[in-house]
Amino acid sequence: MAVLVTGATGFLGGRLAQVLAGRGATVRVLARPRRSLQHLSGTPVEVIHGDLAALDSLTRAVHGVTHVYHCAACSTDWAPWRNFYEANVDGVKNLLDAAARVDSLQRFLHVSTTDVYGYPVVPCDESQPLTDVGLPYNRTKCQGEEAVWRAARDRGLPVTVVRPATIYGPRSKDFALEIAQLIRQGWMMVIDGGRAPGGFCYVDNAVDAILQAASHPQTIGCAYNLADGTGVTWRQYVDALADGLGERRPRLNMSATAAFALARFFELAYGALRISMRPLLTRHAVQLLSRNQEYPNLRARQEFGFAPAVSFEEGVRRTVEWLKLQAS
Repeated sequence: MAVLVTGATGFLGGRLAQVLAGRGATVRVLARPRRSLQHLSGTPVEVIHGDLAALDSLTRAVHGVTHVYHCAACSTDWAPWRNFYEANVDGVKNLLDAAARVDSLQRFLHVSTTDVYGYPVVPCDESQPLTDVGLPYNRTKCQGEEAVWRAARDRGLPVTVVRPATIYGPRSKDFALEIAQLIRQGWMMVIDGGRAPGGFCYVDNAVDAILQAASHPQTIGCAYNLADGTGVTWRQYVDALADGLGERRPRLNMSATAAFALARFFELAYGALRISMRPLLTRHAVQLLSRNQEYPNLRARQEFGFAPAVSFEEGVRRTVEWLKLQAS
């Protein structure tokens, strides 16, 4: 029997496909025809060309699978609303509909995000309701997760939801490559001195948690926060990257109040001028950099034995090693 991984052209899904194949699973991935799968070169995976809007390719992708690992999402902080909605809401609904028709399905593992809590001042556990604060990623991930819970309730789909905080590691665009570029250019900025804990979760720790959650019988119908629980702040993280890369530690700093106002101005200006490129600062980025992201992982530890194996120091070392290869 096969397992399906969506989002395998991306960061988390790609690493999940590699690990699954390395553990002997028959891995099937859904990928758009023009998206690169170079990182899976040499990894034995079956590729189904299509996307979450192409119902025929979804039917082929889920045929005979025991597990669906849904990692695909529009996870940027700046894109047209349609991109967010099609990927994070419509795409989820389409995949759920296809999976509900598969008799062999044992688990539908949905990768959500701690952003669905609405960026509270104090990090919460999984009992906190989904909170829409109007930001496109937050809103559509809330709506996508709501669709997952409806499928579980109305159609009996065996679902498990994981809500990672800040996943980093080799091939991370948002939290490794882009930050490294800003560090090298001298434009990396911290908010409120960078004192907020980042809720960092090394990608292999996240993958281990996903596989554990998807195989444990007691996790059906449950949601789990995923973070390594190190308490590492954004200041510590960006300094560790800078030190590893041999670059000067970032010196730019702004208060959260000023940063949020500036981000709102940038977003309004870019929208009015119809500029497609990402603004220098967004409200989403300010929320992540200024609010405590260390969401408690106690439920994952207690219910399926989540125990991050890769330390922060080792995770940064591996990330820096990959970043240096990209720059060479």
